[in-house]
Amino acid sequence: MSTPVSTPATPDAVLANAIRALSMDAVEAAKSGHPGMPMGMAEIGVALWTRHLKHDPADPG
Repeated sequence: MSTPVSTPATPDAVLANAIRALSMDAVEAAKSGHPGMPMGMAEIGVALWTRHLKHDPADPG
């Protein structure tokens, strides 16, 4: 028998899993909807929010 090896989670993976958990909670609380898209697109959302969407509220222009 082999011992399972766990790999350390990257910060992006932790964020993606948080998005998944929050999406499941939101669908459950609403008693409506389907969590498939947010579950599958969580990594893309993390990449967009952390690497491409830059916004400074103090300087919106």
